[in-house]
Amino acid sequence: MSSFNLSKGDRFSLSKAAPGLSIVKIGMGWNPNEEQGGPEFDLDVSAFSIGSDFKIPSDSYFTFYGQLRMGNKIEDKIEKGLFRPLTEDGAIIGAIDDPDGTRSNGDDDEDMFIDLTKVSHKIEQIIICCTICKYPHDNKKDHRTLALNFGQVNECYIRIVDESSGSEILRYDLKDQYINEDALEFGRLFRVGDTWEFEAMGRAHTGSLQTLVDMYT
Repeated sequence: MSSFNLSKGDRFSLSKAAPGLSIVKIGMGWNPNEEQGGPEFDLDVSAFSIGSDFKIPSDSYFTFYGQLRMGNKIEDKIEKGLFRPLTEDGAIIGAIDDPDGTRSNGDDDEDMFIDLTKVSHKIEQIIICCTICKYPHDNKKDHRTLALNFGQVNECYIRIVDESSGSEILRYDLKDQYINEDALEFGRLFRVGDTWEFEAMGRAHTGSLQTLVDMYT
């Protein structure tokens, strides 16, 4: 299967591209443009599974690094002994925090896994987000992180992989230069009848993760 490169605003039918698709890996990567001696640059991946009211049904449907707990493995694809977030319906296993944006061997910086067959009927769309971790939530409690923004991030992308075959289905490379914003709604998975589609959103905000929490909770 050839991977499709999306642009901002593009919509893509996952169900048509990969009939029988069940488990997908959402991979995200970036290269922070750090200054020598500058603050630590930590990006975090999260997801909001929302219903028809555009809110999460319960706290478990906010998938982020702070909700670490051992969940059922998705076909043993999750590393043994590592803790990841897990939604109430068991459909989403969230990312492990990568504090420095350093990846090797072509791996994504952070990833999450979604079993589309398990997503609760209460959920109409899953918003995949990326935010910059800032003081006082950063590891080193460095006030300088308050000035960080997506204009200092290069080669930021999101991709969707068919976990059963390992084939990349689509990829969206962020082209916009956000010089003030520190929170990004990267893309969304949404239902169309009994099928799933993806939209490359690229919608940026200020206020880091808290802004998104206020929107969807």
